Amino acid sequence: MDRKIFINHLVSAKAPLVGLILTSLLAACGETATTGSSTPAPSTTTQITENPVNAEVKPTAPAVENSGSECTLPALPDYNDLTASNDRFPDPFTMIDGTVVTHKDQWRCRRAEIAAQAQKYELGEKPGPAQKITGEFIDNIFRVTVEEAGKSISYDLEVTLPEQGTPPFPAMIGIGAVSLNQAELMKLGVALIKFPNNDIAEQINSQSRGKGKFYELYGADHTAGALMAWAWGVSRAIDALEISETPIDASRLGITGCSRNGKGAIIAGAFDERIALTIGQESGSGGAASWRISDAQLAAGQNVQTLRQIVTENVWFTESFKDFSESVNRLPFDHHQVLGMIAPRGLLIIENSIEWLGIESAYVTPVIAQEIWTALGVADHLGVSQMLEHPHCQQPAAQQPEINAFVKKFLLGDNTADTQVIKTETGLVVDKKRWVDWSTPSLQ
Repeated sequence: MDRKIFINHLVSAKAPLVGLILTSLLAACGETATTGSSTPAPSTTTQITENPVNAEVKPTAPAVENSGSECTLPALPDYNDLTASNDRFPDPFTMIDGTVVTHKDQWRCRRAEIAAQAQKYELGEKPGPAQKITGEFIDNIFRVTVEEAGKSISYDLEVTLPEQGTPPFPAMIGIGAVSLNQAELMKLGVALIKFPNNDIAEQINSQSRGKGKFYELYGADHTAGALMAWAWGVSRAIDALEISETPIDASRLGITGCSRNGKGAIIAGAFDERIALTIGQESGSGGAASWRISDAQLAAGQNVQTLRQIVTENVWFTESFKDFSESVNRLPFDHHQVLGMIAPRGLLIIENSIEWLGIESAYVTPVIAQEIWTALGVADHLGVSQMLEHPHCQQPAAQQPEINAFVKKFLLGDNTADTQVIKTETGLVVDKKRWVDWSTPSLQ
């Protein structure tokens, strides 16, 4: 773009007048304003008017970052007070207090419980929206400036616009980069946004903790590991997109990433409900794989990354996550539930058959996670595609049809797209009884 577009917008969760305006706007839309300590939505939003070409496209994700922010959550026990469970997956349909989820509207608060557990034990806390957000779009760079408690950081997202379609475009945010077939995405009229995750939180090695712009804002001793810091940075970028005049449609956003960045994409998608589609590519442990199955694979003699190893490799998780190195079964959740936080939105897991990624773990975990989408009546909103081993982070052409289908359904509004895909070329057969001792309800 040759012209400079600058919007400087104040987002203040503490301003009573802004809160009153927001409440009125939400009421007009049939929604309720919420309060709480867990990732509330930005106080104000300037909605981009869609071009008539896109007038029939409906947003496929809620307009809030965290719809369960007002849920009352119980105090979570510290590590020493946790009781080891068996090696099966914890029940996603039973609340912490023992209440069984029987209605769809209960999932919102059950999701909030899982989010709280994941933050306390694995990922660290995700701060909510900052006091001030600025968005500036110039020469295909979108600069985000965040101010909090007298401190300020800025980071740049690279934007590549498609030649097909008419702005405002749906967009795929790539953690680090979009490792999917970029040309195919742009043929569909989808813009690409490169998110600078290493700028937000460093991930060079185990000495990287507390380094990056997130920690400049919140302190080097903040509990968030790199994955959660990236998720926060993505959410603040969405805040800025919502209030800025750009060629991007902030109501039609997807997120993706591969390998360690695939872990980041899944966490970002899980913790921001404004993201309509998450595509996790070859994400392994801390992503699509579960800690329990990966441990079982290691015990069976396979060379697979486990919790006890990953906490020594890098700073993706909160520091205290290492407490679970020899006691995975103490975790009151696993990654089938982290994936389930994305439900009922779109999730596509595309996998490689590399032993280190957990061939069984990275396939069986999302297959079991699909039970959450099934309970919500949208089983085809989750897909899994696992190919035989190929070069890491180089998407095979054979996976393009399912990627296209998910993009068409969740970013382009094509509800006829066939997203029913659960497949593996490895011959794996999922033995749900091995990992599941709970039943999937049909939520009303």
